[in-house]
Amino acid sequence: MRRVTVLVVLLALALAGCSAGQGEKDDAVVAVYPEDVAEQPAEAEAPEGPDAEELLTQLDLVTDFRDEFDHGPKDAEHQRYIVLHDTEGEGSPESVVSWWSSSGNLVAAHFVVGRDGHIVRCVPLDRIAHHAGYGDTGHNEAFGITEDGRDDMAGATPIGPSFADYGMNAWSVGIELVHVGGSGDYPPEQLEALDGLIAYIDAYYGFESEITDHKAWRSGNSDTSPEFAGYLANYQDHRTHD
Repeated sequence: MRRVTVLVVLLALALAGCSAGQGEKDDAVVAVYPEDVAEQPAEAEAPEGPDAEELLTQLDLVTDFRDEFDHGPKDAEHQRYIVLHDTEGEGSPESVVSWWSSSGNLVAAHFVVGRDGHIVRCVPLDRIAHHAGYGDTGHNEAFGITEDGRDDMAGATPIGPSFADYGMNAWSVGIELVHVGGSGDYPPEQLEALDGLIAYIDAYYGFESEITDHKAWRSGNSDTSPEFAGYLANYQDHRTHD
């Protein structure tokens, strides 16, 4: 019925136009029904949250990459864990990195987070750092990782049959927090910096890695400290300290 009505209206307008003087043009209003309108494409959804580069600029972070800390390739396919550590010292992140370098043992984490929130990164995220060392025998299987030859294992020293697995370095990012166990709480600035750093790592890879601490990989060691336990539970649940 609507189509017939439109045709009638158009015919009437055409007849009126024919009776108008030569060179004159009437304005015509044509009714358009909803089914006559082509469906418009939906707008593309904006990506959720800032990207990795934006998050990186929000951190108080400096870069100090050192060749001796690089132990092989680690692409997104081989990223599973974020492993948290305590330095068991009170120096600045820069002094921690300098001490690692001077020791000659080739050990380092990807990042060191100072008590004031300042961060030093000394290994790229797509490279292996020796931060986790040997873990409990059977932990490669328990954590779902393998020793696949990407890790050069340079500087690694076996510590006995109870700690025979060495897979974690090749499947993780290591973060050191400047802290001495038993010395008190972690400052808000440090925890907020860790929040931002984890958000950056998540955005860099495009997925959320499982968060754990070093003593979960190798039982009996001290890091992270007992006073970090509540924060660790929060990070594992919703990826911020509070």
